[in-house]
Amino acid sequence: MKLKLIFIYFLFINTFAYAQTSPQLNASEILNHIKKLGVTGSVLYIAAHPDDENTKLLAYLAKEKLYKTAYLSLTRGDGGQNLIGNEQGADLGLIRTQELLAARRNDGAQQFFTRAVDFGFSKTPEESLKIWNKDSILADVVYIIREFRPNVIITRFPPDARAGHGHHSASSILAQEAFEAAADPKRFPEQLKALKVWQAQRILWNNYNFGGNDNTSDEQLKIDIGVYNPLLGKSYGEIAADSRSMHKSQGFGSAKQRGNSVEYFSAWRGVLPQHGLMEGISINWSEVKGAKGVDEQVAQLVQNFNPQYPEKSIPKLTALYQTLSALPKSALVNEKLVEVKNLILACAGLWIEACAPSPFIAVNTDFAVRVDAVAQVPGLKIETVDWQKSFTLEKNQLSSVDGQFKARDLSQPYWLLPTQSIGRYALPQQSLLLYPEGKTNNNINLRVHINGINIDLQRPIVYKFTDPVRGEIYQPLSVTPPVTANLEDKTLIFTGAGAKNIRVKLKSFEKGMSGAVTLRVPEGWTVKPEKIDFQFKSKDEEQFVSFSVSPSAKAKNGQLKAEIKIGNESYHQEIKTIDYPHIPSISYFPPAEAKLVKLNLKSSVKNVGYIVGAGDLIPETLRALGINVQLLSEADILNGDLSGFDAIIAGVRAYNVNTRMKFIQAKLLDYVANGGVYLVQYNVNRPLQMDNLGPYPFTITRDRVTEEDAKVSFAKPNSEALNYPNKITAADFEGWIQERGIYFADTNSPEYEKPLVMHDTGESAKDGSLLVANYGKGKFVYTGLVFFRELPAGVPGAYRLFMNLLASRRVAD
Repeated sequence: MKLKLIFIYFLFINTFAYAQTSPQLNASEILNHIKKLGVTGSVLYIAAHPDDENTKLLAYLAKEKLYKTAYLSLTRGDGGQNLIGNEQGADLGLIRTQELLAARRNDGAQQFFTRAVDFGFSKTPEESLKIWNKDSILADVVYIIREFRPNVIITRFPPDARAGHGHHSASSILAQEAFEAAADPKRFPEQLKALKVWQAQRILWNNYNFGGNDNTSDEQLKIDIGVYNPLLGKSYGEIAADSRSMHKSQGFGSAKQRGNSVEYFSAWRGVLPQHGLMEGISINWSEVKGAKGVDEQVAQLVQNFNPQYPEKSIPKLTALYQTLSALPKSALVNEKLVEVKNLILACAGLWIEACAPSPFIAVNTDFAVRVDAVAQVPGLKIETVDWQKSFTLEKNQLSSVDGQFKARDLSQPYWLLPTQSIGRYALPQQSLLLYPEGKTNNNINLRVHINGINIDLQRPIVYKFTDPVRGEIYQPLSVTPPVTANLEDKTLIFTGAGAKNIRVKLKSFEKGMSGAVTLRVPEGWTVKPEKIDFQFKSKDEEQFVSFSVSPSAKAKNGQLKAEIKIGNESYHQEIKTIDYPHIPSISYFPPAEAKLVKLNLKSSVKNVGYIVGAGDLIPETLRALGINVQLLSEADILNGDLSGFDAIIAGVRAYNVNTRMKFIQAKLLDYVANGGVYLVQYNVNRPLQMDNLGPYPFTITRDRVTEEDAKVSFAKPNSEALNYPNKITAADFEGWIQERGIYFADTNSPEYEKPLVMHDTGESAKDGSLLVANYGKGKFVYTGLVFFRELPAGVPGAYRLFMNLLASRRVAD
């Protein structure tokens, strides 16, 4: 009998990767997935950020215990720092989203997010929940619980100060409330149109002992998860290291751990089990209505599986599918049906992909797609539903079919829509929470006829090419505007009435595009010319056009926006591409905008040397002021003449990530002693490449001020740092974003001046945000103030203070 199946994504959870768009399982992986057919238990792990998850535990649950396992990260990590580049904010969130997905492909769990924005370090859960709007994020957690239906929920953190971060404790508060709310039909009833209430049997705390915080005890449930899996050829400590090492933007490369490893658990709700997470919970088919015999069928599949001939399992998998199809419909049955169908195709050795001829296709245009397929069983028939074409595969013979496809919908992460608030990303519909990187509409629909069953599946259309170093590379297909406009400068600083030129790079993604580009500015600004016409003959052409922008006396700071007019259609996007080897290339289309900042700024700084740290945008922002910035290598510092620099700046975390800092430190201090200015931006307190970062002793603490509007007092109002060449007032600390400062300094050395004092609500005053010391003829500065956020954001007061810190010591009249 032929059975028609609904359209599904042909993938095992998190086995899809752009390194291999058609997932092929080896024999041990197939056997592990067959075993999983008989396991009905599920676990949801909840924390706040990328990197908070216990990757070893996730791998153990997903691949050893074979539970349906997922990690729910409330945020995408967009408020953190970046150790591999200068991306911040939403761009960093995109990187960490892909890093989490790469981690899950290693440990076998699924990945979810809520709409919560990581707005930086938070000291209390009350602050976090207020900024996020607690009910909104709670609704998201409840939705995921109702959809995922975990038997057990696990939190990484406690709901109090022991969590060490307001986001951490808030994740536990939300998880515990959602545990109850997901089972209450009166809570978020609008979700029940598509979902059903769900009551997990228990919610536990995965207690930990790290960072000097030991929350473990002998009374807790203890599980050794450091076991070795002979099918996989790895222990879970090894798998976890591969998973955690994908968090490269956070510098979390991890050593592989082998041998026993005990995890501890206590209970928030429900009875604390004594011998395992699922104690007292049915995790097989024995208590599923009408499912008698399913466990036996799965056992026979496991027993009879032949790793050399996996295709011999197809008849029994087909029989199991028929058994499951006859059961009363439920979410569990539907999930297992999908798993069986995937296993049938995996045992057939089916590889099938759909590729476009270009990585970028303009929206609403037709383009060619090629579908390639190969299988290890003969006679497998493939239909392309979209094109109504079919072809039959011979064993191990590559077959292809070509067709046309229309590009649909701009490739834009749904959470980056312009309607977002400070604490929450946009969420057009709650079901999008099930798609951690967004839902694509550019898929090829296919139907596979095998062993009397029709299996409908989808393939995302991708682009692949061969890199001479990295080999075959896949990347997602990006659906673009027909023409984009990238503004060369993201911040234009005006210190007078003079005009500045801004170049705009126009790029065509479709041949024959013509139109005009204009710049929209706030009242009080003038742009010349009013518009510039363009015409492209072919696809992938680029043109640069230039405008002159000038302020009047009444000009207010605001946004400059580019508009592209093609016929009756208007477009306002630039293209931004983020490309790192460990994740798929990311292209998206934010608004084509730049900041216009008019400020009263004095500066004599002309030439600056910059020592690159973990990555920031300070060099670009200084160049926007007309300052010449030279990136300095070790050879430049040790062998060059530094006297030509008005100041030298160490990039953020330079003393954490640059192993050569201890070898160039003496030359830098000599530069200061001879009259130079050396400014060191924040570093974390460990690991440091050396102990003494300045000419006099100081230490780096974990002190910070997270309230961006915290009051700033002047402990040394006559300090040159606050008066020369710009007079700094309280107004200069208005409009700061995300936080005031991080990793403040502590010192008793009288040589250091500490001109600023600040604190968060309810805390004691902190004076370590800024240290200034005269040394020889020059000046040394350490600052935890987050200039790396404020200058790219165009905060006027931050520019004025930063120029003071770079200024040479004032010579007495």
